[in-house]
Amino acid sequence: QVQLVESGGGLVQAGGSLRLSCAASGLSFDSFYMGWYRQAPGKERERVAGISWSGSSPYYRDSVKGRFTISRDNAKNTVYLQMNSLKPEDTAIYYCNAARLAFNHWGQGTQVTVSS
Repeated sequence: QVQLVESGGGLVQAGGSLRLSCAASGLSFDSFYMGWYRQAPGKERERVAGISWSGSSPYYRDSVKGRFTISRDNAKNTVYLQMNSLKPEDTAIYYCNAARLAFNHWGQGTQVTVSS
């Protein structure tokens, strides 16, 4: 059974930092493309960042470029999202995603709230 468990969310002031972690189990982690998504109240879920098994050429949405960094540790089956210079508009539930071919798995999400 595949499990993705996010942690590291919380309340932070604007300009602050948080580091999200997603621990994966029940899958061949290093064969999956890993991503972070977020969903704010009343808005659609959007992709924030993604990283291939090798870690090369990560993807970032324009609004987080230069502030967020995605990384993975295949030995620990964990993907991270370092979030710096947080803004109130970054407030959302952040979800971890594992994708490969027809397989698509989601975590339960972790709340990130940025106060102004």
